[in-house]
Amino acid sequence: MSCGKDGGKCGPGNVFLVGTGPGDPELLTLKAVRVIQKADLLLYDRLVSNDVLDLVGPDARLLYVGKTAGYHSRTQEEIHELLLSFAEAGATVVRLKGGDPLVFGRGGEEMDFLQQQRIQVKVIPEKSLNVDCNLPLISVSVTGTAASGIAAELGIPLTHRGVANSVRFLTGHSRKGGTDPLFVAENAADPDSTLVVYMGLATLPSLALKLMHHGLPADTPAAAVERGTTPQQRVVFAELKDLADEIASAELVSPTLIVIGKVVALSPFWPHSSKEASCFLEAV
Repeated sequence: MSCGKDGGKCGPGNVFLVGTGPGDPELLTLKAVRVIQKADLLLYDRLVSNDVLDLVGPDARLLYVGKTAGYHSRTQEEIHELLLSFAEAGATVVRLKGGDPLVFGRGGEEMDFLQQQRIQVKVIPEKSLNVDCNLPLISVSVTGTAASGIAAELGIPLTHRGVANSVRFLTGHSRKGGTDPLFVAENAADPDSTLVVYMGLATLPSLALKLMHHGLPADTPAAAVERGTTPQQRVVFAELKDLADEIASAELVSPTLIVIGKVVALSPFWPHSSKEASCFLEAV
């Protein structure tokens, strides 16, 4: 292969770990877009949206390395070796990851592996997001993971004075032999905090019961968002005690982000009527 788009002399290439956020390409940073458009090779995950892939340059090569429960198109070790081999050949390699590359993903492992091989790695996280919803009580400035973009899209401030003074990010899925994420429920059952759960569809029924057992009110507002910020977005709003049933009724599937906390009720989409204990929204 030629080394880089100019076909110049081969030398060590660069690897960029790029976070694509929840899926809307307009939430990408300018740096992320520039790197995506100039890449020779892009290895992308299952959660990277087609709209983001549309930004890839016409001469670049795309390689799918996504994973689902029970099926991995490539092992993590194979992904490491692919990144290394193309970088050693002099290519500009982009590793596209849904959300933030260093939050509940394997980006840290990939970075560590490449650095040990003396390959230059640069991380481009999901953008800092400033949002003015032009709605009462909702004018937020949030930074960080895919939760930022999804919550802002729904008018949910992850923290809010007098409502939630902190936010906790939790994975509902752990590696085999790892710590059971449900064990954190005792510390996470804080009514003055916001709980954001990634990859939590399977464990939500148990997590909700444990949170309520440890004191989180059963009527705590909650939302589940499938493919947030994309045209395929679907949202369920419900009280914590009903959320798992409402998700099952709506047949939400992965990737779904779950937000639990009083701030959810600040969303203009929150069903305020007692006769409307839950609601379901689809993108139009």
